[in-house]
Amino acid sequence: MITKKLRAPLVVAVAALSIGALAGCSGSGNATSTDASGGTYTWWDPYPQHEEGSDWANRVQACGTDAGVTIERTAYDTTALTNQALLAAQEGTSPDIILLDNPAVSTLADTGMLSTTDELGLDTSSIDANLLAAGELDGKDYGIPIGANTLALYYNADILKQAGVDPASITSWAALTDALAKVTAAGHKGITFAGINTEEGSFQFLPWFWGAGADLTKLDSPEAVKALTLWTDWVKKGYAPQSVITNSQNTTWEEFITGDFAFGENGTWQVNSAAGQSFPTGVIELPAENSGVAPAPTGGEFITAPVQQDTARYETTKKIIDCMTTPEGFVETADTFAYYIPPTAEGQDQLLQEHPELETWVSAVQAAKGRTSDNLGTDYPLISEQLWTAVQSSLSGAATPQDALAAAQKAAAAATDGK
Repeated sequence: MITKKLRAPLVVAVAALSIGALAGCSGSGNATSTDASGGTYTWWDPYPQHEEGSDWANRVQACGTDAGVTIERTAYDTTALTNQALLAAQEGTSPDIILLDNPAVSTLADTGMLSTTDELGLDTSSIDANLLAAGELDGKDYGIPIGANTLALYYNADILKQAGVDPASITSWAALTDALAKVTAAGHKGITFAGINTEEGSFQFLPWFWGAGADLTKLDSPEAVKALTLWTDWVKKGYAPQSVITNSQNTTWEEFITGDFAFGENGTWQVNSAAGQSFPTGVIELPAENSGVAPAPTGGEFITAPVQQDTARYETTKKIIDCMTTPEGFVETADTFAYYIPPTAEGQDQLLQEHPELETWVSAVQAAKGRTSDNLGTDYPLISEQLWTAVQSSLSGAATPQDALAAAQKAAAAATDGK
């Protein structure tokens, strides 16, 4: 039996990253309590673009039917959903199930409003550990990822061929920088990425940060300085445009699909767009500093169960969650949400049988890392803000990479120590 007393919800600005087409009008509704057997169970998710009657909405409802209940689904945009969930916990009106952007799981778990997977009796043994870690706090798991997306490096095959660059040779920073030198010497543009002063800037910088061996608890480490120096030097040398300072992930993609750039850092959600371009595209994993694959941050949602006063409801909640997280269910989610990669080996194998062209993305997700992993929890948004501020400062020339990151570490330490 789950019995918890909620702590006061944190006053935290959750750095929520909207990945994919999450824009739209949010729904409205209240979580209501009914008998545990039969009746209505409430479900909130961040997919207002998937309206009633859509494949997603029908699938959610089908899992309710399988569990013997009707699901009342309400959709909010990502940030509004987190705020609404915190408010509902205060008012005692939490829904039975919430799908949360993975960095928000720790924030809500820290308030005491979420049940753990152990408390619900959910089996997470088949979930990839690197993906499950994004929903972990103090050694406890607070949900199951329904899939994950991440970043990789798209390339323009025509430009690379003209410049004599083999994409398979790009397995280190040195190899990538050499390729940028060749494509710019051939009259093309090099690489575009998002260095904007929002969570998207941190999201895109993290593969380079982690790929150098840096740690988010020490922003001014020599490894972190190497990563920011890499980006800063690319801008100085003209391998990356000045626009990266203000680029969002969407504007970065718009630059890449002009056909002028050899490389563009972007995510799984651009697979269909890349395939539809007038020039041939390919994708490679983001390289670590010396060799191998850099861990890229994971995007995607976790299915979570808020604490309920009526503990008899959990049995049915578990049935609904189990239904949504079968191997086949993970593949359905992957197809519905522009190729979310399933979080289990079995689901990934099934997806690759249908879409063998996604092999690079499956590999990238297997190497990926949650932003709140390493038990950062609610410290992550505070650290991330200082990280993107340092990136801005260095790319603009306002400070050296070393000085920018030293200031970031000082500010992050003050913010996290003073919570």
